[in-house]
This record gives sequence, structure tokens and C-alpha cells, in this order.
Amino acid sequence: MTNTEPNESAEQHGARPWSWAVLDTPIGPLLLAATDRGLVQVVFHADDATAAEAVSRLTRRFGAAPGPDCRDLLDMAIRELKAYFRGELRVFTTPLDWSLSAGFNRRVLRELADHVPYGAVVGYQDLADRVSEPGAARAVGTAMGSNPLPVVVPCHRVVESDGGIGGFGGGLETKRRLLALEGVLPQPLF
Repeated sequence: MTNTEPNESAEQHGARPWSWAVLDTPIGPLLLAATDRGLVQVVFHADDATAAEAVSRLTRRFGAAPGPDCRDLLDMAIRELKAYFRGELRVFTTPLDWSLSAGFNRRVLRELADHVPYGAVVGYQDLADRVSEPGAARAVGTAMGSNPLPVVVPCHRVVESDGGIGGFGGGLETKRRLLALEGVLPQPLF
């Protein structure tokens, strides 16, 4: 996975070119947005209303209307996600723009993206330990909930230490389907 990390926090971030698209997937429509630095957001359940809300938020955030400047990065993300859902891709190489995440959350998400491979899972506590915050298992759960890049930054791979599936912003059925795709769980019966 290729990551692009700017030296500025999300709040210091000014207007930049960006582009978006909605991709139909086996887990429902995903809105994908990319800046000139990389894929910046993935939004679950991107029906018309959800997509419009996300585009409005991104427009306020980046201070510019979507433009074609970032289309190559967006197209790369689309190609890779299609291959992932066909079971043909295990490692995303699309550059990532981390500007919608900061601090502890960014550290946890980068650790997850860089060190929890396809077909593996990690516990919330183990992830907290990996970022040298041993008492922060609940905060890891919060970081997963704030993940602006789900699927590509695989928060679906984070599970409870007792073997429970844990929570998931895209819904538990979506998490089960992603884990089944990666061979961690059996395929859903229906």
C-alpha cells in the first residue's frame, strides 16, 4: 500500500483539486474521492442522498468544486477496488491522502494499513499495543469508526480479542462479507 502523508493537519489544509465517483460493489455503492495526493475518502452505502452529503462535505473541506485533475488517481482506486472484489487483488497500491485523519487515529490507521495483510485479523488491544498505547483498545475502536478510507484501510480486519466480530461503520453484514471475501469467515449463506 502506498501512502502519501502531508506535513499538515486536516484543519490547516487549503483548497486543492479533487474528484469523485460512485462505484457499484458487492457490498453496495461506494463513493470514492481522490485529491492530487491520493485516495482521500471511501463512503459506504452511497445512494443519491449519501453521495450528495459526502460531496457537499468534501466541497466545504477542500474549498473547491470537484475537477478532473485527480481523475487518474481516482481511476486507479476504482480499478484496484474492482480487482479486490473479484478476489484478484490483495494489496492496494493506490496512493492515500491521509488529510482527513490526524493524531492517534492516523497512527492506528497507518499501522493497520501497513501491517495487517489481506486474510489476517488483529484485535483492538493488539493494535493499541502496536502503536505503543497499551491502554487504548477503546480508542482504537473510535479510530476504526473515524476511518475515512474503509476497505482500502482495512478496518474490517479489526476484531474483538475473544473472537467476536466487533463493530463496523459499514454494518456488520458488510464486515462479514469483506472477511469472507478474504477467507477469514465462511461465505454468507444468503
